[in-house]
Amino acid sequence: MAGDLLDNQGRGDVRWSLPPIHPEGRKYGLIALVVSLFFLIGLDWEIVGWPLLALSAGIFAFFRDPERVVPQDDSAILAPADGQVTMIAEVEPPRELVIDDGSGIGGLSPDTVTRVSIFLSVFDVHINRTPIAGTVQRVVYIPGSFADAGLDKASEENERQHILVERSDGTKVGFTQIAGLVARRIVPFVKPGDTLGAGQRVGLIRFGSRVDIYLPAGTGSDVLLGQRVVAGETVIARLGARKLLEGVSQ
Repeated sequence: MAGDLLDNQGRGDVRWSLPPIHPEGRKYGLIALVVSLFFLIGLDWEIVGWPLLALSAGIFAFFRDPERVVPQDDSAILAPADGQVTMIAEVEPPRELVIDDGSGIGGLSPDTVTRVSIFLSVFDVHINRTPIAGTVQRVVYIPGSFADAGLDKASEENERQHILVERSDGTKVGFTQIAGLVARRIVPFVKPGDTLGAGQRVGLIRFGSRVDIYLPAGTGSDVLLGQRVVAGETVIARLGARKLLEGVSQ
């Protein structure tokens, strides 16, 4: 009926439901589950079986892939990851997002911009999403170390993957998936030339990690240090507006 409340999937009843498990994690969860049942039922080794069963539940939870309600606002730049904002700094963009890569498509300007760093704990959703709608211009994987993702040097030393997305009006936003102490693989879902809608899934990082986003020149952060953000839903900045926030790290 007209006026009935609909959820974001067009259903007439709004209700909570378990989020689906991303296919990337199903095999790991099933392996842990089978091994735990082997110890519990086959060998009756409860001291090993129960911890493994808890581990399998944790793996399924880690790879959960909930639906997100993306703001319908062309000026919005969305959070690319779930987690806590741990750094907001004025920096130069990564070299890989700036230099000519031979494709004939320019990268980011080398001028100083605002970088917002989002730390993902093992309890956060690890599916990453594009902050803007547009075309993927670059996906650059860089091997590296696995230091604490909370450290500033992780942006330059850790294993990471840069992604550059360009809107139809020429606005470009770059962001970087960074592996951490526990993370050991960055899994991309996109490649150069792909066209994305705002908030669309672009990849995941297995276990604790970090995502940096480089805002367009002249654009400041609308989020604060310590704030928790949700990928594809939280607006972290708006194009054409710059806010000078107390507590911004220089």
